[in-house]
Amino acid sequence: MAKIFCIANQKGGVGKTTTTVNMAAGLAMVGQRVLMVDLDPQGNATMGSGVDKRQMSLSIYDVLLGGADIAQARVASYWGEDPIRQKIPTYDVLGANRDLAGAEIELVEIEHRENRLRHALAKVDADYDFVLIDCPPSLSLLTLNGLCAAHGVVVPMQCEYFALEGLTDLVNTIKQVHANLNRDLKIIGLLRVMFDPRITLQQQVSDQLKDHFGDKVFNTIIPRNVRLAEAPSYGLPGVVFDPSAKGSQSFIEFAQEMIKRVPGA
Repeated sequence: MAKIFCIANQKGGVGKTTTTVNMAAGLAMVGQRVLMVDLDPQGNATMGSGVDKRQMSLSIYDVLLGGADIAQARVASYWGEDPIRQKIPTYDVLGANRDLAGAEIELVEIEHRENRLRHALAKVDADYDFVLIDCPPSLSLLTLNGLCAAHGVVVPMQCEYFALEGLTDLVNTIKQVHANLNRDLKIIGLLRVMFDPRITLQQQVSDQLKDHFGDKVFNTIIPRNVRLAEAPSYGLPGVVFDPSAKGSQSFIEFAQEMIKRVPGA
């Protein structure tokens, strides 16, 4: 049975998409079968996986509206013509493009609209070890579909003051979805990203997170890293673009920690 995780944070610019694509690639590199679902109309996770969102014949939009199954719409991530990169394992992508922006309006009239993704994923459950869902930075009907389909939420966050405020809102949202729509949903863990140990405030916020959330905070810390920031412009996850970079190595460690943390993975 696939473990389905949302990568979510209601605050924008905290590295959700970077986390999703590198987590997917990292899990694939350690032998896991992975599907990455892009639920953001911007389609950044799709492009960051080497898939051109403008060339897709089918997308998550078609799946949510019932025009296609995931088995028809998924494509493999693509690392280009480099023979070295072609040896790096890929993962499947259920991509998004700007068509998805209209899905929320069209879903309003559909019965059980918040469970469309859950029902679609059930049909490919045996095909994957992990399903990772990149959510938009707002509590929209798209995000709600992700939360209703997931077993848990991975929260990437920067160790800054305003990030703590956003985390409170997200925890309350997860509690509401758990109580009313998805009894399986829980926080899997908090991932500290874009971390700079030279900044005292970041160290302090990191310590506060550990004190308050305990073992819900992943041991792995993703450092602020130029190579991770450069990778999306090449349409690649950082762990594929430069596997030797510190940030890439950290995401591989994170993938290994995730496998150990999740029972049955």
